[in-house]
Amino acid sequence: MPQMHGGDLIAEVLKTQGVQFLFTLCGGHISPILVSCKQRGIRVIDVRHEVTAVFAADAVARLTGVPGVAAVTAGPGVTNTMTAIKNAQLAQSPVVLLGGATATALKGRGALQDIDQMALFKPHVKWAKSVQKVRDLVPALEEAFIISKREVPGPVFVECPVDLLYDEAVVREWYGVKTQDGRTLAERALKFYLNRHVNKIFADVEAVKISPRFHLSPSLPNPAGVQKAAIKLERAERPVLLVGSQALLETNKVKQLVAAVERLEIPVYLSGMARGLLGKQHPLFMRHKRREALKEADLVILAGVPCDFRLDYGNHIRRSSYLISANRSRMDLKKNRRPNLAGPGDPGWFLRQLAEILPANARWKNWREQLRERDNNREKEIAQQAAEPNALLNPLHLCREIEKALPFNSIVVADGGDFVATASYTVSPAGPLTWLDPGVFGTLGVGAGFALGAKLCRPESEVWILFGDGSVGYSLSEFDTFVRHQIPVLAVVGNDAGWTQIAREQIEMLKDDVGTVLRHTDYHIVAAGFGGKGFLLNESKSIEEVLQQARYAVSQGHPVLVNAHIGKTAFRKGSISM
Repeated sequence: MPQMHGGDLIAEVLKTQGVQFLFTLCGGHISPILVSCKQRGIRVIDVRHEVTAVFAADAVARLTGVPGVAAVTAGPGVTNTMTAIKNAQLAQSPVVLLGGATATALKGRGALQDIDQMALFKPHVKWAKSVQKVRDLVPALEEAFIISKREVPGPVFVECPVDLLYDEAVVREWYGVKTQDGRTLAERALKFYLNRHVNKIFADVEAVKISPRFHLSPSLPNPAGVQKAAIKLERAERPVLLVGSQALLETNKVKQLVAAVERLEIPVYLSGMARGLLGKQHPLFMRHKRREALKEADLVILAGVPCDFRLDYGNHIRRSSYLISANRSRMDLKKNRRPNLAGPGDPGWFLRQLAEILPANARWKNWREQLRERDNNREKEIAQQAAEPNALLNPLHLCREIEKALPFNSIVVADGGDFVATASYTVSPAGPLTWLDPGVFGTLGVGAGFALGAKLCRPESEVWILFGDGSVGYSLSEFDTFVRHQIPVLAVVGNDAGWTQIAREQIEMLKDDVGTVLRHTDYHIVAAGFGGKGFLLNESKSIEEVLQQARYAVSQGHPVLVNAHIGKTAFRKGSISM
């Protein structure tokens, strides 16, 4: 049996660690990785932009708990991933990025696409490693998987020079060490150096061992801290629980997390990947007027939620409230607002342990009913605004119709500004792990990559992308990817011919719309040009019919884009974040 080359070794590690998909955009620096993965049954999905590959890997990590993996070529290939890598870092997603690189002997000599990739990545990943010998590929990649998942998850980068990935005979031919001896002393010296270099990078390859699959457990909260939290909670009159993405990092523990939240009986607000945790109509789930609830609460539990701009840097929580924060990140535990009780460790475990020791408590019924009445009143206001006439489609009405059309097995990918933020008030995820948004970085352009990863992980689910007409421009070409790889997703573009989230404040404050004006571009025709199906939606009476047609096309295996011409509203006036 021939000796495995570097690409084979990498593929073996990925297969052992449970990787099912490798996202990529091809390049000569990484070809052996792609071919070897395909040979081992790992599905290789090639995209049209490297950033999409990392976004897709990020989605896989969020939905499965297994680090998502992308492989891109050197130079521009790796630089194109930077936005997605930074998004994964801030979203705390375990992503492994394999980056091609020039041959080890040519580093710094002006080779094609040779840059200092390590200097670029080190500030933005948990760990970065440049491998210099074939035998080190396996331990480096295995360490990458461990680090990406350990404690606070995040992206890692492994640089794989091209001469470590091909067969030794091919590499020797590249370096010219198989040719006849040089005629001059300098030529012979160069050949001696290169031969020695090749011997060095291929030394001890036969001794490489691949470790079994790693299973890491998160740090658990201190039992004494959980006990103290239970005592404080039992005495509270108006408690509020905020659950964030970090509480769902252990995807196989989601059912236990739901049971714990239900046992606690505290009014719950959900954000990020936690959206949909309790389903659509759960009596504990509160959707609106969170700021008012936090101002009135006498105890607040932040489960995987930092006090960043989304909580006005902690100012949404009144100073007299007793603040409990559970978080894997010791930095996030105390960011901007020091809690009365800090619970370092996994927030999902914190809530489960808290639920086990807290006695049944019916004293919060009136408090929940108060918040529910407020929630219901806000829903009525939104319904009234959705019924208001509009020159084009009323975006609130469209979102409410999308909510009706979503099946029970849907996954919603949110990629946009004003339209998607409007949808967040009206479109409810079907259940746990059925909502994907970029997270704290607020990145536009995640839509196609997230949908790609989601549909591959959950082929039985109907995956919807809610695009703004600004954000769709970042990844519209990935409809070609959806078609080539037979990945049927349904995209709805809220097309109001502008960067409306920015225009709202810019026009009012600066009296100028410069840079914020788009047009009602025929995105549905573009999608059809890539081989998908496109629908134009510009009449309210046609919403239900067009969405049904779109769903039918998806059921027949077609990726679909619905280009919905929406009008302007004042629904989100004054909503800009800083």
